[in-house]
Amino acid sequence: MGEQTSGTVPSVLYDEQYFLHVCEGYQEFLSSEGEYLSRRLAEALSVAGIAPGMQVLDVGCGRGEILRRATELGARAYGIDYASVAVDLSHKLALLMAQEYGQEISVYQASALYLPFTDDLFDRVLIFDVVEHLYPRELDIALAEASRVLKPGGRIIVHTAPNVWYDRYAYPLVRLVRTLMGQGAQYPKDPRAIIPENLHVHVNEQSMVSLRRYLKYAAFHDVCVWLSSPPQHRQENILFRVARWVLFSVPPFRWFFEREVFAVGEK
Repeated sequence: MGEQTSGTVPSVLYDEQYFLHVCEGYQEFLSSEGEYLSRRLAEALSVAGIAPGMQVLDVGCGRGEILRRATELGARAYGIDYASVAVDLSHKLALLMAQEYGQEISVYQASALYLPFTDDLFDRVLIFDVVEHLYPRELDIALAEASRVLKPGGRIIVHTAPNVWYDRYAYPLVRLVRTLMGQGAQYPKDPRAIIPENLHVHVNEQSMVSLRRYLKYAAFHDVCVWLSSPPQHRQENILFRVARWVLFSVPPFRWFFEREVFAVGEK
């Protein structure tokens, strides 16, 4: 599958098990009905600059927690997902929000490739953890659609993981070191196998360079792309702490060892 460059990941792979027990952020969702966001989702949303009165579209809305937060921030939230399970989950959360805030959240079953909205409608389009699930041609179309429905001056905010440079170049070194330390069982040869479901749904992982290229090709300007990583919270000796600081803080090492890619672009 790694060499395949076109097609569509079957929607049946995104079942309830995927959204409630695999897809990052599920623990926070289950414990709070979406009131609390995972670190990754919170970080992605924090750069969106959502303000009261804005029209916000969440492409690949999944469980609906981003729709909930956008509504809490005073925006009019819309969500689309092509997995029927995700639409059902988001609808349930939307009903709760309607009762609490008196604000409708619109959720549609639709593809990112054919957004069911008119041109120049949204102030923000959020694409969190969707990019890596779209084949290259699909991603070009999806970003063109995002641009179409954005208002002039509107922004797209993207989060994707993992950084493909980490998987290709840094992970083999990490795996070697961890294997020498007797921890090899936790580090399969293919890093996607750490979460086995990703073997079937991650088809287009990005680097900082490639994501910038996609956004530029879609005619977004003022594109800003950066890297981040989840906190490690590991008990390690001073040598490992110094090595980790260098690898995660100093270019060019951090370009390979940071694992998450964020981007913002303007129409």
